[in-house]
Amino acid sequence: QNKEVVIVSSGAIGAGRKALGFKEKPKALSEKQACAAVGQARLMMIYQKLFAEYNQVAGQVLMTKNTMVNPVSRENAKNTFDELLELGVIPIVNENDPISTDQIQEENFGDNDTLSANVAEMVDADLLILLSDIDGLYTDDPRKNQNAKFISYVDSIDDHLEAMAKGADTTFG
Repeated sequence: QNKEVVIVSSGAIGAGRKALGFKEKPKALSEKQACAAVGQARLMMIYQKLFAEYNQVAGQVLMTKNTMVNPVSRENAKNTFDELLELGVIPIVNENDPISTDQIQEENFGDNDTLSANVAEMVDADLLILLSDIDGLYTDDPRKNQNAKFISYVDSIDDHLEAMAKGADTTFG
């Protein structure tokens, strides 16, 4: 449809974990970093292969918290995105987990919903689409609470809405 697309991807630690034979989530920070280093390469290999089948070129952009908060780094990142999009490349974005441990240690910056929102703002996106295994926003985890209510519209984020937030409880997340 002649649209510019940026993908914020997750799964590097999970992909690396599988490749390295970890049966459970690694607990040590260094193990998570090693899994991310192996997994990131595997993910990009998959993206490159799949996009090539559609005559599309994918490129990797690894971000850190510093990229977003340091004005010079942020401008450099924006310039990279602008040039990649101008060249017709689909940027595949992930946090640089082997180096930056913000996502691994502080769930507040590094989750991909936050990262995708920051990237969308940086590239002046017209639309942000979040893909999830949940059908939308609920008052609680519908997989664990059958009384969880679907929230169809959020006008503003308030203390009540923030109080409903919970961390991911998934095998890989």
